[in-house]
Amino acid sequence: MEREQRPPPGPDAARAYRLGMITGGIVGLVVAGALYWTGALTLLTLGYVMIALFPVYLIAVAVLLSVWLGYDKDVTSLRPVYRTKQ
Repeated sequence: MEREQRPPPGPDAARAYRLGMITGGIVGLVVAGALYWTGALTLLTLGYVMIALFPVYLIAVAVLLSVWLGYDKDVTSLRPVYRTKQ
């Protein structure tokens, strides 16, 4: 199955990715802070959220942004790897 060729992401995509990551990080921190402030999270659970869940959230944001902005690769992007005999 042929996939249409699209141009590689340019400098605008790089700026959008950076802005999206910064915005996603700030939104995540604000939500966690608001949950703590309202009493939905204790200090212990806030620590767990920041240490264990926040990095996973940032990875999910990065994946979504990379797919949306065209940084994703598929099987057609793979090339065979050859070893040279010594």
